[in-house]
Amino acid sequence: MSGLYRKLIVWQKAMQLVEEVHQITKRLPVYEKANLIDQISRSSISIPSNIAEGQYRFSKNQNKQFLRIAYGSCAELDTQLTIVKRLGYVEEHEIDTCEKLLDEIMRMLNSMLKHTSRSL
Repeated sequence: MSGLYRKLIVWQKAMQLVEEVHQITKRLPVYEKANLIDQISRSSISIPSNIAEGQYRFSKNQNKQFLRIAYGSCAELDTQLTIVKRLGYVEEHEIDTCEKLLDEIMRMLNSMLKHTSRSL
């Protein structure tokens, strides 16, 4: 039973996103450590964490709630990556991989949420 969520493509992609985001945050100014870097790290880590937690909840409603939280964390991370670009900390092309993964993850989560709603 341990680690069934690890087989989910969406979880695997979310873990890849965490790694990509970590590479971005290493390039941000040190003075952003207490603010933007910490926030970006938390929101990216929240995505696979909530996907995993939802898989071990006892009801479809609980699983759906954790998928919603993961989806919300995606939107939060998208906003934070936009801030990073707008503040000029990275060039747009430097976060292309993150943005593509994020878009793919959000589509997958949306699909999972729709499927979960139909099966309730």
